[in-house]
Amino acid sequence: MQAFAYVPIMALRPILIHPDPRLKKRADPISEVTDALRTLADDMLETMYDAPGIGLAAPQIGVSKRIIVMDCVKEDDIPPRPMVLLNPEVVWTSEKNSTYEEGCLSIPEQFGDVIRPAEAEVTWMNLDGEQMSEKFDGLWATCVQHEIDHLDGKLFIDYLGPLKRQMITRKMQKLKREKARG
Repeated sequence: MQAFAYVPIMALRPILIHPDPRLKKRADPISEVTDALRTLADDMLETMYDAPGIGLAAPQIGVSKRIIVMDCVKEDDIPPRPMVLLNPEVVWTSEKNSTYEEGCLSIPEQFGDVIRPAEAEVTWMNLDGEQMSEKFDGLWATCVQHEIDHLDGKLFIDYLGPLKRQMITRKMQKLKREKARG
């Protein structure tokens, strides 16, 4: 009898567009690593790379679980570093802040300057069920904090002034109407 290796079939998932109530809900913790969760992680990475983006949180594809994926490597001569973080938690941030012009796959083609801690230490569980910890800086620190915000129902536009936030929300409502018309 021949043994067959499990080969996950990656599938692109549709990304929710703001405003959507699922993007404002706190995601549920993950209690165990399953094959379904591994498939979800593969699908999220495929969806993120295809978008293209550098991070994606499960709520952005309508799954209320505390899982994020990210890969902030942008240089062609450096191999990609796809990361899957289950139940990620910021345990330390630097006093020094940095400002990045952030965007979001759930808020396409809209950007805003967001001030966040320049460094962040994060703990999480990996797909082998092991506890991990890493200190991120630069774009990685911004990305991991942005994606963890998604797990708590917070969007980057929540850091912007009310007028800019309202303007972006109106643009997204118009985009959703146009997509619905086909």
